[in-house]
Amino acid sequence: MKILGIDPGLHICGYAVIDADSNNMKLLEAGICRTNTKLPIEKRLVQIARDINSLLEKFNPEFMSVEELYSHYAHPKTAILMGHARGVILEAACGNGTKVRSFAATRIKKSLTGNGRASKLQMQRSITTLLGLAEVPEPADVADAIAAALCCANSI
Repeated sequence: MKILGIDPGLHICGYAVIDADSNNMKLLEAGICRTNTKLPIEKRLVQIARDINSLLEKFNPEFMSVEELYSHYAHPKTAILMGHARGVILEAACGNGTKVRSFAATRIKKSLTGNGRASKLQMQRSITTLLGLAEVPEPADVADAIAAALCCANSI
Protein backbone atom coordinates (compact mmCIF):
# COMPACT_ATOMS: atom_id res chain seq x y z
CA MET A 1 0.00 0.00 0.00
CA LYS A 2 1.45 3.34 -1.04
CA ILE A 3 1.01 6.40 1.17
CA LEU A 4 1.87 9.95 0.14
CA GLY A 5 2.80 12.10 3.15
CA ILE A 6 2.60 15.88 2.76
CA ASP A 7 3.93 18.67 4.95
CA PRO A 8 1.92 21.56 3.49
CA GLY A 9 3.51 24.92 2.88
CA LEU A 10 3.03 27.89 0.60
CA HIS A 11 6.74 28.25 -0.20
CA ILE A 12 7.97 24.68 0.46
CA CYS A 13 5.86 21.53 0.59
CA GLY A 14 7.60 18.44 1.85
CA TYR A 15 6.49 15.13 0.35
CA ALA A 16 7.29 11.48 0.90
CA VAL A 17 5.97 8.27 -0.60
CA ILE A 18 6.23 5.08 1.40
CA ASP A 19 5.24 1.54 0.58
CA ALA A 20 3.71 0.04 3.71
CA ASP A 21 3.48 -3.72 3.28
CA SER A 22 2.47 -5.57 6.48
CA ASN A 23 5.11 -4.56 9.05
CA ASN A 24 7.67 -3.61 6.42
CA MET A 25 7.86 0.04 5.36
CA LYS A 26 10.03 1.33 2.55
CA LEU A 27 10.67 4.91 1.48
CA LEU A 28 10.14 5.17 -2.28
CA GLU A 29 10.81 8.88 -2.75
CA ALA A 30 10.96 12.07 -0.72
CA GLY A 31 11.65 15.68 -1.49
CA ILE A 32 10.24 19.18 -1.63
CA CYS A 33 8.07 21.18 -3.99
CA ARG A 34 9.09 24.82 -4.01
CA THR A 35 7.19 27.86 -5.27
CA ASN A 36 8.54 31.23 -6.35
CA THR A 37 7.90 33.70 -3.51
CA LYS A 38 7.86 36.58 -5.99
CA LEU A 39 4.74 35.25 -7.70
CA PRO A 40 1.23 36.16 -6.52
CA ILE A 41 -0.43 33.64 -4.23
CA GLU A 42 -2.84 32.36 -6.88
CA LYS A 43 0.04 31.37 -9.18
CA ARG A 44 1.88 29.71 -6.31
CA LEU A 45 -1.25 27.69 -5.50
CA VAL A 46 -1.50 26.56 -9.12
CA GLN A 47 2.12 25.36 -8.94
CA ILE A 48 1.46 23.45 -5.71
CA ALA A 49 -1.59 21.80 -7.29
CA ARG A 50 0.46 20.81 -10.37
CA ASP A 51 3.25 19.35 -8.25
CA ILE A 52 0.87 17.36 -6.05
CA ASN A 53 -1.10 16.10 -9.05
CA SER A 54 2.18 15.00 -10.64
CA LEU A 55 3.06 12.99 -7.52
CA LEU A 56 -0.43 11.46 -7.40
CA GLU A 57 -0.19 10.43 -11.06
CA LYS A 58 3.33 9.03 -10.67
CA PHE A 59 2.71 6.95 -7.54
CA ASN A 60 -1.08 6.48 -7.42
CA PRO A 61 -1.13 6.18 -3.61
CA GLU A 62 -4.07 4.67 -1.78
CA PHE A 63 -3.80 7.29 0.97
CA MET A 64 -2.55 10.83 1.36
CA SER A 65 -1.53 11.82 4.87
CA VAL A 66 -1.49 15.54 5.58
CA GLU A 67 -0.44 17.35 8.72
CA GLU A 68 -3.26 19.44 10.18
CA LEU A 69 -2.79 23.17 10.50
CA TYR A 70 -1.73 24.68 13.77
CA SER A 71 -2.65 28.28 14.40
CA HIS A 72 -0.88 30.41 16.95
CA TYR A 73 -2.87 33.39 18.18
CA ALA A 74 0.11 35.68 17.53
CA HIS A 75 0.34 34.67 13.85
CA PRO A 76 -3.18 34.14 12.43
CA LYS A 77 -2.16 35.25 8.91
CA THR A 78 0.30 32.35 8.68
CA ALA A 79 -2.45 29.81 9.32
CA ILE A 80 -4.68 31.46 6.72
CA LEU A 81 -1.95 31.34 4.07
CA MET A 82 -1.12 27.73 4.97
CA GLY A 83 -4.82 26.93 4.69
CA HIS A 84 -4.77 27.99 1.05
CA ALA A 85 -1.93 25.58 0.30
CA ARG A 86 -3.55 22.77 2.28
CA GLY A 87 -6.82 23.36 0.43
CA VAL A 88 -5.34 22.84 -3.03
CA ILE A 89 -3.49 19.76 -1.76
CA LEU A 90 -6.71 18.23 -0.43
CA GLU A 91 -8.56 19.11 -3.65
CA ALA A 92 -5.87 17.34 -5.69
CA ALA A 93 -6.25 14.20 -3.57
CA CYS A 94 -10.03 14.26 -3.91
CA GLY A 95 -9.82 14.80 -7.67
CA ASN A 96 -7.52 11.79 -7.92
CA GLY A 97 -9.75 9.57 -5.77
CA THR A 98 -7.08 9.29 -3.07
CA LYS A 99 -8.27 8.81 0.50
CA VAL A 100 -7.07 11.55 2.84
CA ARG A 101 -6.04 11.22 6.48
CA SER A 102 -5.23 14.30 8.55
CA PHE A 103 -3.19 14.17 11.74
CA ALA A 104 -2.22 16.74 14.33
CA ALA A 105 1.52 17.29 14.65
CA THR A 106 1.42 16.00 18.22
CA ARG A 107 -0.22 12.76 17.10
CA ILE A 108 2.37 12.26 14.37
CA LYS A 109 5.19 12.78 16.86
CA LYS A 110 3.63 10.45 19.42
CA SER A 111 3.06 7.79 16.77
CA LEU A 112 6.77 7.67 15.95
CA THR A 113 8.53 8.53 19.21
CA GLY A 114 5.96 7.96 21.95
CA ASN A 115 6.21 11.67 22.79
CA GLY A 116 3.81 14.20 21.29
CA ARG A 117 6.30 16.99 22.00
CA ALA A 118 9.35 15.32 20.44
CA SER A 119 11.96 17.60 18.90
CA LYS A 120 12.72 17.74 15.17
CA LEU A 121 15.96 15.86 15.80
CA GLN A 122 14.16 13.09 17.73
CA MET A 123 11.72 12.74 14.85
CA GLN A 124 14.48 12.61 12.26
CA ARG A 125 16.36 9.95 14.25
CA SER A 126 13.22 7.84 14.67
CA ILE A 127 12.52 8.01 10.95
CA THR A 128 16.12 7.06 10.16
CA THR A 129 15.87 4.02 12.43
CA LEU A 130 12.39 2.92 11.34
CA LEU A 131 13.22 3.05 7.64
CA GLY A 132 16.86 1.98 7.91
CA LEU A 133 18.08 5.13 6.18
CA ALA A 134 21.78 5.88 5.79
CA GLU A 135 21.26 9.56 6.69
CA VAL A 136 18.87 11.67 8.69
CA PRO A 137 16.18 13.05 6.33
CA GLU A 138 16.58 16.74 5.60
CA PRO A 139 15.28 19.39 5.31
CA ALA A 140 12.70 19.35 8.10
CA ASP A 141 9.87 19.58 5.55
CA VAL A 142 10.88 16.20 4.12
CA ALA A 143 11.20 14.64 7.57
CA ASP A 144 7.73 15.97 8.49
CA ALA A 145 6.23 14.49 5.31
CA ILE A 146 7.85 11.09 5.98
CA ALA A 147 6.55 11.23 9.55
CA ALA A 148 3.01 11.99 8.33
CA ALA A 149 3.12 9.01 5.97
CA LEU A 150 4.44 6.70 8.70
CA CYS A 151 1.77 7.89 11.13
CA CYS A 152 -0.88 7.07 8.55
CA ALA A 153 0.59 3.60 8.01
CA ASN A 154 0.57 3.01 11.77
CA SER A 155 -3.09 4.04 12.03
CA ILE A 156 -4.49 1.79 9.31
